[in-house]
Amino acid sequence: MSDAATSQDVGGIAADRLRSFVERIERLEEEKKGIQDDIKDIYAEAKGTGFDTKVMRQIIRIRAMEKEDRQEMDSLLELYKAALGIE
Repeated sequence: MSDAATSQDVGGIAADRLRSFVERIERLEEEKKGIQDDIKDIYAEAKGTGFDTKVMRQIIRIRAMEKEDRQEMDSLLELYKAALGIE
């Protein structure tokens, strides 16, 4: 086996290809951390102006849902609340 093949293929694994994947994931993880920090700052700013961040988080989850899924969730929530005598 040549030296070039050895650096490329270690134990049947293409080392350069693996390294490329790992480095790409690491870069994305760094970007994700930065975005998470930005989101945290926005929630802190919203809280500082009097908004309830728990409700904001719930609104964001709801807005991300498909209309049909949201309607199903609303129906089940109403059913469960009625079954438990809430409202």
